[in-house]
Amino acid sequence: MTNFSNKLKKSIVLNNSLLVLSLDPNPEMMPAKYKGNLSQWLFDVINLTRNLICAYKLTLGFYEVLGAEGFILLERILKEIDGKLPVILDAKHGDLNTSTQFARTIFEQWGFDAVTLTPYCGQDHVAPFLVYGTNAVFILTHTSNPGAFNIQNHPSLENPLYLEVVQQAQAWGSPEQVCLEVGTSEIDILSKIRALAPERIILLRSIWKQENNLEEFLNAGLNSEAEGLLIPVPQDFLAQDDIVQQINNLKQRINNSRSIKLSVNSSCELWTADVCIFENHPCQDLILQLYDIGCLIFGEYVQSSGMIFSYYIDLRKIISNPQIFNKVLRYYGDILEDLSFDRIAGIPYGSLPTATGLSLILQRPMIFPRKEVKAHGTRRLIEGNFHPGEKVVIVDDVLITGKSVIEGAEKLKSAGLVVEDIVVLIDHEEGVIERLQEQGYRAHAVIKLSEITEILFAAGRLDQEQYMILSHS
Repeated sequence: MTNFSNKLKKSIVLNNSLLVLSLDPNPEMMPAKYKGNLSQWLFDVINLTRNLICAYKLTLGFYEVLGAEGFILLERILKEIDGKLPVILDAKHGDLNTSTQFARTIFEQWGFDAVTLTPYCGQDHVAPFLVYGTNAVFILTHTSNPGAFNIQNHPSLENPLYLEVVQQAQAWGSPEQVCLEVGTSEIDILSKIRALAPERIILLRSIWKQENNLEEFLNAGLNSEAEGLLIPVPQDFLAQDDIVQQINNLKQRINNSRSIKLSVNSSCELWTADVCIFENHPCQDLILQLYDIGCLIFGEYVQSSGMIFSYYIDLRKIISNPQIFNKVLRYYGDILEDLSFDRIAGIPYGSLPTATGLSLILQRPMIFPRKEVKAHGTRRLIEGNFHPGEKVVIVDDVLITGKSVIEGAEKLKSAGLVVEDIVVLIDHEEGVIERLQEQGYRAHAVIKLSEITEILFAAGRLDQEQYMILSHS
């Protein structure tokens, strides 16, 4: 299963949005035309907004006050969302004695992706939720409630308790699993928290309580990659007939600030999309990036297989651009997370950096079959430690004929290892995936050549002649 962090990243890219929408059966927010029909109102909101936001949030208290009917409604809402976007349960749970059972209910029975928790029972309270490796917790670090001022700022404004909570929470789990919830209308508070927790996802609350400079808020809370911040959709949007337009306008303001943040922080040729394609593809930005840094070039090129193509895909340039390389690793990781394996094997030499990055991110050991066996040294065919019988997933860059991955798989199998899955970035769609399947391998590709062709042509990166070359290759 895909973990919360990757599911969130995927929805952010897909919908180009950092907005989170609360789906709460609050009669005060419901338009009069629904005449008390809470469920129909919330279903309509979901259908109108599922392509505009990156996550939904359900406040448990609103459902609890409705009694048994409220929990039935909660499950119906989750079914309507259908797992397409991550869903956060805003529970503010803080009872140590019920934490194990509560975690089991919300993650296993209801299927939430993340939950909000209070911090004061410490790591013992959080641990039962972190047992679910694909889910995440948001630790409440600061609230905008005026009555909490003396507690949150104890013992002094220079050394407040809420910053100690931020520091302690980061020791409880990885950035992928332990996130922060921050309720504030003060930019200075958000700046201090971001400075202490540069890698954590921050779920904002209460930023609309007073007129704020949204752009300053974003500058304070976004991380160096212009991400890491989840921004609430104002609740009064739900009562308006033009909710789609309102959210789109807000999303545009946020994305403008993100672009400015990226340009200011640029230290390694950071890239952002400069086109708008009507039908978004999940890998649209990545495809455009690969073209813009020269990974796709035209001319007569001889492939390693001996075939002559009128274009060449050179993915070795990716490693010189950390932003793009990181994005590539995320897409590989989305596929690998759903596979069963013990070790990652890179095919020399092009995919070794990718395999290394994935090994670090996924915390899985890496090995690789040598291209040739040296006449000196250990003369090993497989580099790295392994045990016969272990399952290995092969990682490569481009699938053209399948020759290199088959040779690599045979070397691994000759050492007693089991190879079932092969994952590549680009599939040339020459029927290789089907041929690999006939030989007992499952092949997975992040992008197909036809998808690259359509995106580049739609974005104006390819002229008609180049488009026809790629379309008929």
